[in-house]
Amino acid sequence: MTNDESRMTNEARMPNAQGLRHWGFVIVASFVLPHSSFCGDVIARIGEIELHASEIENPGTLDAASLRKLAEAMLLQRLVLKEALAKKWDKEPGTQKLIQNTREAAIADSYLKKLSQPPASFPSENELKAAYEAAKPSLTQSKSFHLAQIFVSEDRLEAVKARLKADPASFAQIAREMSEHQSSAKRDGDIGWLTEAQIQPEILARLPKLALNVISEPLKLGDGWHILKVLDVREAHTPFLEQVREPLTLRLRAEKARANMQAYVTEMLRNHPVALDGVALSKLARP
Repeated sequence: MTNDESRMTNEARMPNAQGLRHWGFVIVASFVLPHSSFCGDVIARIGEIELHASEIENPGTLDAASLRKLAEAMLLQRLVLKEALAKKWDKEPGTQKLIQNTREAAIADSYLKKLSQPPASFPSENELKAAYEAAKPSLTQSKSFHLAQIFVSEDRLEAVKARLKADPASFAQIAREMSEHQSSAKRDGDIGWLTEAQIQPEILARLPKLALNVISEPLKLGDGWHILKVLDVREAHTPFLEQVREPLTLRLRAEKARANMQAYVTEMLRNHPVALDGVALSKLARP
């Protein structure tokens, strides 16, 4: 399961957690306590309200920041719920209607999803191999470079060149102290992995002539001067089946589930045609 799928799954279980974030709530009193402050599988709390690790679905697919946001949103929802129940908000006619609509939608949706799930044996090894062969062109990964840079304006260029000449091994320190590209400067100039398509043509033309860990001559572009270093290179390649087995399997199962759902709904509508009162609907519609 991808991070997005896991996030959607968790938010589906706690739909208002997503809503609270959309309303613009920012939790400003959140803080991290020592692990020893919690008992059992409790991972967070707000007042007397606790959140247990077992309540987070597929936590291993989320990074620490995402888990923290999800925990905060779930606890905030429960705090709001506690106050709403104390004021009998659940007894309001509008809330009762919303609860009924949500209940019906949740039951129908979960039932339909359960019916649509392909068997555990899908896809078979032959089906997986066939899908892999068909997907090979789209799986091919272009040549990519792991780059670092020092980016400066004209007035700092000579100072940077002088420091590099005196001590080429201090590239990372100079990038951290003098580079004007803030995000990479925080990482000692490390830009990360970029494919050929992601690299500016003027820079890309220089890279084949630049040996690993050799500092380039300054290159002037429209935004300033770039001093580059190639940290590593990956040649264009197509991953083996084993390298994409899990995401490819998940994709095939998701596609099969959608196809099963569509087939089921189509058959249901064939056996139970929808009858509409056009006149009544037109009266309800916005003028």
